[in-house]
Amino acid sequence: MSGRLGTWLKMIAAGGAVCVGGPAFVMWIQPTDEELFQRYNPDLQKKSLERRYEKQKDFDDFVGRLKEYSKSDKPIWKVQEEAVQKLREEARQQEKQNAEEVRKRQEAMKREAGLMQGGGQLECTGKSKVTDNPLI
Repeated sequence: MSGRLGTWLKMIAAGGAVCVGGPAFVMWIQPTDEELFQRYNPDLQKKSLERRYEKQKDFDDFVGRLKEYSKSDKPIWKVQEEAVQKLREEARQQEKQNAEEVRKRQEAMKREAGLMQGGGQLECTGKSKVTDNPLI
């Protein structure tokens, strides 16, 4: 019986050493953020300092959106997916609006230059100009 007890005690001690000692070892050898920053080359340090505010703002915006999403009864990932769909739809609408504005500007410029006759209306005969065959 004492042989089994010794084995159990050894295993508990080894398990404790691994469970406690492993994370302690990692914390001991892992450099802090300050140490990593000091190892950067001076150009990277400068860039990092310049982008710090921007990254912090992006993170704060992200957390704000998550808080907003969490107010819904739906799961966060579904609310986020709906928000992305809504943003895509708004981008599509904006793109259509921009394309329409560009088309109108081009049409107005052509009218001003005298390239279009009849206020932008093109004559349609229903036949090809190359041959007299009807268009399909």
